[in-house]
Amino acid sequence: MEKSLRTSAPFRVAEVKLTYRSKVKASERAKISCSEDTHGILLKSWDPGKLEFVEQFKVLLLNRANQVLGIYELSSGGIAGTVADPKLIFVAALKACASAIILCHNHPSGNKQPSSADLQLTKKVKEGGALLDIAVLDHLILTSEGYLSMADEGLM
Repeated sequence: MEKSLRTSAPFRVAEVKLTYRSKVKASERAKISCSEDTHGILLKSWDPGKLEFVEQFKVLLLNRANQVLGIYELSSGGIAGTVADPKLIFVAALKACASAIILCHNHPSGNKQPSSADLQLTKKVKEGGALLDIAVLDHLILTSEGYLSMADEGLM
């Protein structure tokens, strides 16, 4: 004797709400035209005490005009790494109705060169973005002495 789901337990489903609220007027949004613009915006939002201390991963969310909709802090890890889950990257991008994203993380060691894991993640996110019609424009690696742009270096 099988009991249906409706009779054996209350049939309840969680409500899912997607919202995005900007506190910045569209006319006042910063515009990205090169990796230097990205670097400057990210440095202003980065806690300088963490740049050389722990690895963090952030995502710049952009509209079709390459104006910054917001910065999403995806994760904060340890000295040698942090987790960057592509699903969470795209949750933020979709929630903000972003047309493009720029990935960014810091290397506390000061080494600007991307690891093989950095390159693999970038490729994976770029492929996912292509499916969702969300362009992955760049992936920056920040250090206290500068940055590396994977797009500028032809690594995208």
